[in-house]
Amino acid sequence: MPRLVGVDIPKEKRVEIALMYIYGIGRSLSNKILKIANVNPDKRAKDLTEEEVARLSSVIQKDYKVEGDLRRDISANIKRLIDIGSYRGFRHRKGLPVRGQRTRTNARTRKGPRKTVGVVRQKAERTVTKDSGAEKK
Repeated sequence: MPRLVGVDIPKEKRVEIALMYIYGIGRSLSNKILKIANVNPDKRAKDLTEEEVARLSSVIQKDYKVEGDLRRDISANIKRLIDIGSYRGFRHRKGLPVRGQRTRTNARTRKGPRKTVGVVRQKAERTVTKDSGAEKK
């Protein structure tokens, strides 16, 4: 398994697809990187030479922010929004959709599973109400 930027990329997949396993690299960026590094996108990852792996690694490290650095920057940006008290920061803090989506229905990805709201009685109360109902008849 070739290792690029601290990530093991799958050896059986084409390089174009295998690069997408690195956080921050999508399909179009993968193709740009391969063009700059002069590597055939149809080649399998296991068939890459050491020189090609080194070229890919140097292009990624030199020109793009990926993996840990990118994650750190994104979390720092969110933390900044929360600290300054902006509307977006408030939505992040509450775990609600940030970009204006509706929340009356849907929004389950951000809000999590439904929390049923209603009367929750204790087991002892239930038995008392059942017994009292039988006496009335």
